[in-house]
Order: sequence, then C-alpha cells, then structure tokens
Amino acid sequence: MQLSRRILMVTTPCGVLLGLFEAYRLAGGMVIVMAAMVGLLTVAASSVVLTIRREQRAERERLAAVLTHPGRTP
Repeated sequence: MQLSRRILMVTTPCGVLLGLFEAYRLAGGMVIVMAAMVGLLTVAASSVVLTIRREQRAERERLAAVLTHPGRTP
C-alpha cells in the first residue's frame, strides 16, 4: 500500500501536466479554461480534506478531555 500511494502521488500530477500540454497542442487557448477547472477542483478537494482533519482533531481533543476529566462533560 505504501508503494502504490507514493507512485500515485508522483504519477497523478505528471499525468495532469501532460494532459494540459496535450490540450494546449489540440485546442490552444482553451487550456486556460481547463487549467482553471483543475485548479478549482484542487481547491475544493483540499477544502474537504482540511475540514475532515479539523473535525477529527476536535473530536480527539474532546475525547481526551472526557478521559482526563471523567466527571465533566464538554
């Protein structure tokens, strides 16, 4: 699993860049629209990941507070 994750982390951006290059060769200026779409999807996915991580961290902190002070409820 570790090896496949690393391979995907390298090949995915390379594939996107090659795809943008081919789009430039085929459609010229339309690659700007495609690059904007890829950028927006990247921002959206990053936002979801950061939200999930923030909520998991808050849940861990809440559970740690309950375990250290069992009489209190947050």
